[in-house]
Amino acid sequence: MNKIISKKQLSADVYEVVVEAPLIARARKAGQFIIVQIDTDWGERIPLTIADADPEKGTLTMVFQTVGASTHKLAAKEPGDTVENILGPLGNPTHIEKFGTVVCVGGGIGVAPLYPIVQAMKAAGNRVIVIIGARTKELVIFEDRMRQYADELVVVTDDGSYGRKALVTEPLKEYCAGLSPKPDLTVAIGPPIMMKFCEKTTVEFGVPIMVSLNTIMIDGTGMCGGCRVTVGGEVKFVCVDGPEFDGHQVDFENMMLRMRAFKQREDADHHKCHLELGLESQPAAATQK
Repeated sequence: MNKIISKKQLSADVYEVVVEAPLIARARKAGQFIIVQIDTDWGERIPLTIADADPEKGTLTMVFQTVGASTHKLAAKEPGDTVENILGPLGNPTHIEKFGTVVCVGGGIGVAPLYPIVQAMKAAGNRVIVIIGARTKELVIFEDRMRQYADELVVVTDDGSYGRKALVTEPLKEYCAGLSPKPDLTVAIGPPIMMKFCEKTTVEFGVPIMVSLNTIMIDGTGMCGGCRVTVGGEVKFVCVDGPEFDGHQVDFENMMLRMRAFKQREDADHHKCHLELGLESQPAAATQK
């Protein structure tokens, strides 16, 4: 049993939950993830990235978006409640060293798993530039925490309600073109379409880019094969071979095509979950004539 220490709602569908998990908190490294099971009565096992950890307190910070039954159930829990099973740390840690200048780009909820990487890159002696992107002001997360470690921080929103009205690729291109010497590494975590265009931006300037493909994971232990992607012409499993890969080698088109394969079913199940939890009302039956 893992006791919930605190819960905070960061935006309409995004929550931050801190849980007791001392062994994982001491062992985890930047870039790794966990498997969470809300209950053991045939409960679903879901992969979640680790947003932060406190080895001394023995706690883990999980940031997640409510996209299905398990995440809705987790969001409904309160401090003092428990999460029955947490397995980890899983996945290969981020390769951390003193590269020089590292530009870290986070989109939406991808800013949360980027945070421990920013911490680790700064601790290794790098100059760290952080770009945070969101659709609107209300969806910007972790800005204050990032400022503690970033040498420079840029916030952009699609609608211009906060920071610059731009996509993350605009300041990324400016840094790639304007810094002398150019950035030594870019790290991008967010929606696949965002990472795809970050890769296209950096390849123009010959800047290496590392991306995290955690959004395609399902089982998280290499058994289901649902997270297979093509990297450098070879099939890889994100959960055991990643979750981070050389972005210049990733076939993003194939990844996004596979992620859309069950979208209609996923949307229907999400709607059904909302109805069962009372988050939506059943539409009134059409009036018969």
